[in-house]
Amino acid sequence: MLNSTKWYALYTKHGWEKKVAGLLSAKSIESYCPVNRVYRQWSDRKKLIMIPLFTSYVFVRIDEKDKPAVRSTAGVINFVYWMNKPAVIRNEEIIIIKRFLKEYENVQLDKIAVRNGDAVRITNGALMGQEGLVFSASNKTIKIMLPSLGVMMMAEVNASHVELVEQNEFHLPEIDN
Repeated sequence: MLNSTKWYALYTKHGWEKKVAGLLSAKSIESYCPVNRVYRQWSDRKKLIMIPLFTSYVFVRIDEKDKPAVRSTAGVINFVYWMNKPAVIRNEEIIIIKRFLKEYENVQLDKIAVRNGDAVRITNGALMGQEGLVFSASNKTIKIMLPSLGVMMMAEVNASHVELVEQNEFHLPEIDN
């Protein structure tokens, strides 16, 4: 039988990440709360503590039928949505997070600030690998002008699916009239 479970991101109450993961596990629902191993210095000692990597987020691998049980869990606010549907997280991304956190301590998350006119490369989806110039940017969506077939195409791309490209690496092709 085909495995129909998918990973989803949950938005939780602030500070409830580990508690929500425990409550989901108690319901026999597979969850993952990525934790960062961080050393904290107090006046009298240095201690290794586990801090959730993503503030207010927990990942769950569930079947469609399990969504009500997840939503009803204390501390869960809702699923994280993308395009009016609960956002599906690729299994490969969960594996990468797990491997990275297993190997490294004091991991830092850095959101990429993208501004109008920045040269970017799309890192996910059907347009993966394409480069373009940012036409407009908001928290979740970036409109990118993509040179193709001698015309300018504009595509809306999730902000998390782009990376900045050095300006000297990016050149718009000549467009013949």
